[in-house]
Amino acid sequence: MTDTLMEERKQKILAFMREESYKPLKLSELEVVLDVPQEDRPALKELLDSMAEEGLIIKTRKERYGVPERMGLIVGKFQGHARGFGFVLPDIGDDDVFIPSNAINGAMHGDRVIARLNRTLPGERHREGEIIQIISRANKSIVGKLDLSEHFGFVKPDHNRLSGDIFIPKEYLNGAKQGQKVVVQIDKWPQKNRNAEGRIIEILGDEDEAGVDVMSIIRAYNIPYEFPEDVIKEAQAVPTTVTEEDMKGRRDLRSLRMVTIDGEDARDLDDAVSIEVLENGNFRLGVHIADVTHYVKEGSALDNEALLRGTSVYFPDRVIPMLPKELSNNICSLNAKVDRLAFSVMIDIDQRGNVVDHDIFESVIHVDERMTYTNVYKILEEDDQELKERYKDHLKDFYNMKKLALILKEKRRRRGAIDFDFDEAKVIVDEKGKPIEIKRYKMTIANSIIEEFMLLCNEVVSEHFFWMGIPFVYRIHEDPDPEKMENLNNILGTFGYRLKGYRDVHPKALQDIINQIKGKPEEKAINTIVLRSMQKARYSDVHTWHFGLAAEYYSHFTSPIRRYPDLIIHRIMKEQLSGKLNESRIEHYRSILPGVTQRCSERERAAEDAERDCIDLKKAEYMVDKVGEQFEGTVSSITAFGMFVELDNTVEGLIRLSSMDDDYYTYNEKALCLIGERTGKIYRIGDKVNVLVTKVTPETRQIDFILADDEESDDEEEECLYLSKSKKNRKIDEDKERILRHIGAKGSKKGHRNDRKK
Repeated sequence: MTDTLMEERKQKILAFMREESYKPLKLSELEVVLDVPQEDRPALKELLDSMAEEGLIIKTRKERYGVPERMGLIVGKFQGHARGFGFVLPDIGDDDVFIPSNAINGAMHGDRVIARLNRTLPGERHREGEIIQIISRANKSIVGKLDLSEHFGFVKPDHNRLSGDIFIPKEYLNGAKQGQKVVVQIDKWPQKNRNAEGRIIEILGDEDEAGVDVMSIIRAYNIPYEFPEDVIKEAQAVPTTVTEEDMKGRRDLRSLRMVTIDGEDARDLDDAVSIEVLENGNFRLGVHIADVTHYVKEGSALDNEALLRGTSVYFPDRVIPMLPKELSNNICSLNAKVDRLAFSVMIDIDQRGNVVDHDIFESVIHVDERMTYTNVYKILEEDDQELKERYKDHLKDFYNMKKLALILKEKRRRRGAIDFDFDEAKVIVDEKGKPIEIKRYKMTIANSIIEEFMLLCNEVVSEHFFWMGIPFVYRIHEDPDPEKMENLNNILGTFGYRLKGYRDVHPKALQDIINQIKGKPEEKAINTIVLRSMQKARYSDVHTWHFGLAAEYYSHFTSPIRRYPDLIIHRIMKEQLSGKLNESRIEHYRSILPGVTQRCSERERAAEDAERDCIDLKKAEYMVDKVGEQFEGTVSSITAFGMFVELDNTVEGLIRLSSMDDDYYTYNEKALCLIGERTGKIYRIGDKVNVLVTKVTPETRQIDFILADDEESDDEEEECLYLSKSKKNRKIDEDKERILRHIGAKGSKKGHRNDRKK
């Protein structure tokens, strides 16, 4: 049975079981109702069992089949919390289910589970349940820090959502030493009131050893960091220069003036741009993208590895590329002064930013200059005479690019595209990976030029191939949930803003809010709240619009060196343009694209989480030797347990409510502020405060502040000294607690009180 036929039958069975008149039936009853021939009945049983294993349907103890949502059950992904409880994120619907710590029943963060609803908590959309079945495990191995006792070890997972330690019998320590970072293979999954058990299969190194911190993150997110031998061999066999044979059938654009514009440290140059102003005043924009599919053939070791990785991953001290450096940094990279194969899109644009014509074709190009964002910015905004002289042949192009980019940005603004203005953190590390500087990275006109040109090119390509009616990969962003928009409107109301039409919101309404808060103290906090209230963009083989960009058609086409979705649509496009996309190939793509898009979306999320985790780690490492120092910061968010403060260098720390001892402060959820009961003092988002760094814990990415005060500073130093002296005694108590928990005992009441305080 083909994958497509299997999927069709699954959907028909699901549709049948979701009908209002359906009651759970046994296999024999389903065979009769569905009129299944005798010879096909074993296949039906196999299909039903497969669907039950996936959690699509439920098989009851009485061997009746039904869909979980009609049986009071929820199928989804378990999201753990550091404090032991968690949530089930349903496959169908948006209503998360709260799972208390005593109802997790052995589930671990990331597992696919089935939960039974027990009750609805006060307030809408608050549901509580318990996990009754684990469909599939997400964590075959776990990265963490080893804590040794005389007869056993425990590994504390690095990922803070994996709350339980992993018990390691002495015979499975495999030479690991106290405090080392290790990879653990799970041998026995956790059960109710009992830890998971495993064996150490890899020692990453001592915690303070150079590079171990980042490698721990890489392994924790299952990011492949070494290429298999067959992949390396294929990469090394690729020619290092473009040959005459390669150029056959391509449009020769080597005489067209063009540049690349990237960051200083970029090595994988995907895109080059050219610009002309036509006699009628229109712009002719050329976007020239590396033709990776010429070298990465479908089904090859290179292609399979690229799909496995899904994307390149960027850390402060290294890049883990989707393709080996022989391709990503060399023959595929659009390096200056050499011939390269490309996929070119020539777009004619009028003075209002409207596309009046376009052409898509394979080409051979020759990039004139490798420009950086910094140098283009200095030419356009700082009138740098030395750089203007150096690049005098391109000055007119740069000014035209700026003009066109501003026109395109204004057009996107008019249609309602959402533009968040978040400053990025630039972490600079030394040769050992130690952070030596953290600074804000501000987007400039040079960044905007490339951003606007790539956005437009992606839209043009997506619309062109949508109307051809062929299988394709789209970048989609669904409309926000109306209830989340209502909650957002309530929060905005506390700041004096109102979200228009929040029940059926248009992106333009959200952009209006972003415009209103521009430059205000609460700008970053509200931008963050708005972003979290929206859906997450993803890849799909089914077309729908992109809400955030207010774009009817959108795909990722411009980065095939570092993103697999771009690479595979290049392959589809080339087959269509060459007339090779026959019915057989169309059916092939229809069958594989659902899995490809899901895989790419998952790897994108893992890469983003790993990159964010690494940045947070490096920020914490940078602040370790800043304990006791005073800084000025801005209150970035308010919670029931304290307030977060962001420093000028983007580092964020927590002022715990318990440390604010000049008064009793209460959290006003509606107004998002802390109010002193006696003094009436109010802390709001955007307030400037002076803080003292009191504690930094890189392992948990946690930075603690207190409000700057000499007396509080002295108290904090005394507390740190006391904690240091009692650390040894606490270690003995922790070992006792761990062994009791592992065998299923409850441990001491004192221990539980301490957990609650944390």
